[in-house]
Parts: sequence; structure tokens; C-alpha cells
Amino acid sequence: MVAEPDRHHTLIDGLRGKVVAVVGLGKSGLAAAQLLEAVGARLRLVDQKPESELASLSDHFHHADVEMFGGDRFAEGVSRSELVVLSPGVPPSLDAIDEVRKKGVPVIGEVELASWFLPMPLVAVTGTNGKSTAVSLMGRIFEQSGQSVFVGGNLGTPLSEAAFAVYNNVQGDHERSCPYDIAVVEVSSFQLETIDRFHPFIAVILNITADHLDRHATFADYVAAKGRIFENQIADDFAVLNVDDSQLIPLHDSLRGLLVGFSMKERLHNGVFLDGPMIMASIGGQTYEVMPIGEIQLLGAHNVANVLAAVAVGVLCECPIADIRQAVGSYRGREHALEVVRHRRGVVFVNDSKGTNVDATIKALESFSQPVVIILGGKDKGGDFSQLCEALKQHAKSIVLIGEATETIANAIAGFGDIHQARSLAQAVELAECLAVSGDVVLLSPACASFDMFLDYLDRGQQFRDLVNALPA
Repeated sequence: MVAEPDRHHTLIDGLRGKVVAVVGLGKSGLAAAQLLEAVGARLRLVDQKPESELASLSDHFHHADVEMFGGDRFAEGVSRSELVVLSPGVPPSLDAIDEVRKKGVPVIGEVELASWFLPMPLVAVTGTNGKSTAVSLMGRIFEQSGQSVFVGGNLGTPLSEAAFAVYNNVQGDHERSCPYDIAVVEVSSFQLETIDRFHPFIAVILNITADHLDRHATFADYVAAKGRIFENQIADDFAVLNVDDSQLIPLHDSLRGLLVGFSMKERLHNGVFLDGPMIMASIGGQTYEVMPIGEIQLLGAHNVANVLAAVAVGVLCECPIADIRQAVGSYRGREHALEVVRHRRGVVFVNDSKGTNVDATIKALESFSQPVVIILGGKDKGGDFSQLCEALKQHAKSIVLIGEATETIANAIAGFGDIHQARSLAQAVELAECLAVSGDVVLLSPACASFDMFLDYLDRGQQFRDLVNALPA
């Protein structure tokens, strides 16, 4: 596995002295801005928040030529720039962005910018559900095999932080080595909308179901955004795809890299698959027995598919099979993704705050054979909540609804018998605790975004954990 030659020196050198607008000053935007400052760009930091709320951000920067533009001056901050870098949460269709694009100003995303600085091989993972789990597990596999790996992107640590570390490590000393052997990056449809040269040597799509239709005009637009992950691949690269997902079949013919599949349903000539109770890999003309599926610690059949994808990446990167098996068998999952919080009086409380769309919640419900009391609701992202009905009938005994989408969900699942409404997550946990009896599961899997009541899904999950742990013994 050899990193591609650094084709981006000219792009990086061209940033010095260039007027760059960084739009959206969350974690990703700030990381991109700090990277650009290190290179010597002239920064315009732009956000829709009032400038009074942005003043403290100046503490993150060392040079006087960093300008802040907020609130009514948003469009002014974007205009007269020579490059625009968008944070993932900023829609590229905003009027101010369109105006500079019409003038020929390049508009890219934070992950695109960061990729210019990375000399090590890049593994990129997208999909509607399971990205964080799969990426984290891939990171574990590389660590187990003795490699220094950056794990991040949409997962939590912006890719620009890796780029900053690389730039600082080699700046002025070409003998110093890159701090990472490989990077594994979760990328969202929002990030893929704004790529240009972003080039993973392994690109993975786990699955695609309807999501983020409040941002993408149509489901086809959403699929097309996901498919851009393969856009810059060449014949020596690998495209890892879930061949069980019918939504991904149209992408097969357009792939430039070698298709490596993973499947829970069929044996593959080139991919990773189940053979009875065994995970098998058939790649490069050789077939490997990897491990029994019984050693997987994660809840749910959908997580078996995530394991297959991670195994495929590990095998393609020539990680020893014993290390892959050890990493998978010891991995118990991420916080807020089917995370068991507490066993109390025979009831299991499970935090799946990361279940922010309908398909994720269906998969969460299908993970349990016990009766489920489920807490649903939050900010509607345009999902079709009627698709929950069958899984609710099969697995749920009671539903507690919270948040802005309460009425929408209640109307969509009106045929379900035992539906309750709560004004807060605290009240929802109290209700769920009363409804559950020994042998039941209380599951937070909202099928919605969190921004109506919480900072993000992490805040929602942490509040759920705190409330559950505060219940009397």
C-alpha cells in the first residue's frame, strides 16, 4: 500500500496571501481556518450568527489580518474572496455562495481543503447509517496491526486537524516523516457535495436510504452526492460496496476503481461475505476464513454488515487476519449507537441517539427480541415516518414521542395502539420507565435530528444517560 504522490504542492503554495472566506465557524470551520492561517492565507471568517457572538473566536488566531463577518455582514464576508471554504452544515446553494460562484470563485468544503495536505493513503466511508461504527472499527483494525492511524472527519475530529498535524510536522524539514500511516475518514453527503480533487484509495458506501431530504431536493440528489465518493478514483483504487443494497447497483457501472463487495446474502468472488456462521474474505484470488460471527460484540444484524465492510478494508490493506479478528472481537461499539446504558430491575436502557433517521431506528428496533418501549422524535429531516409502522408492530409495546416532530410522527403511525407524548426528555424517560417491566428494553432511537431541543445528538444521548443513571436503584 503506497500513498499517491503529492499532487497538491502547487495548491497549498497558492493559498499563501490568498483571501479565503471560511463559512460556518463550528468545529470543522475553525479547524480549516487554523490550517489556512498556518499556510499564510488572508482569512475572512463568516457565520450567520451575530458578530457579538463571534468575537471570542479571535482567541484561536495569532495574526491581525483575520476578519470576522457575522449576521447582516454575511454576504459581505463571502464576497471579494478568492476562495470559499464551506463547513458541512452550510448549504452550498445559499444566495451569497451562488453569487461568488458565478464570478468564478472556487467553492470547496473543509474535507476537500484538508485532503490537499495529506500524503498518506486515505480510506473514506459514507452511507446513510453505520458510518461512525464502521470507521471506528477500521481504525481499531489498523491500530491492532501496528499502524499509526487518523480516524475522524464527520465522525468528530475534522480532517483539517490531521492536515494541520501533517503540515506542522514536515514544515521546514523534509526529512521528518508523516505522523500517520493511514487516515480513515467518515464523509457525509454534505461534505461530498463540495469535493473537487478528494481522492480516497479505498472508498466505501455502506448503504443508502432516504435521509437529509430537508437539504437535498430529491432522494436522487442525495444518492448522487453519496456517489461522488468514487469520483476521483483510478484503476488502482478500490470501491467497497454493499452489494445487498439495491440502491447502490446503478453505481457499479460508473466505478473507476476495482469493485470489492460485501454481502450477508451471497458468496462473492471478490469481497467479504458470510458462509454460515463464518466471515469469509475472497480478495486477490485468495480466500480467507476470518472469524465466526459469534465473536462480534455489536448489537444488531446491520452491524454485521458494518463488520464485513471493515474486514474488507483491513484485508485490502494487508492487515494480518489475526489482527482483524482481534480488533473486531474486542470492539463493543461507539457511544450513542445502540449503547447499553444500564440494566435496572430487569429492564435494559439503550442509548441510540445517533439514530437520526427512519432507517436507523428500524434497524435499532430489529436488534431486539425483547419488547421495546421506544422514545421517538425531534427535528424532522423530511423522513417518511410511516415506514416505521411494521417494525413498531413487530418490536415495540409502547411509544413515547418528544420534540417538534411529535404530531407528524403520531399521524404517520396512528394505527399503533400505545402512544404517549412527553414535553421533555426527562418526562419521556419517566414515562418509559413506568411503561417497561422486567424483560423489556427502553430504547432512545429518535429517527430525527436533535437540534430542536439539544445541541446535537451527543448532547441528547448524554442527557438520556444522565437521566437513566439518576433513576433510583
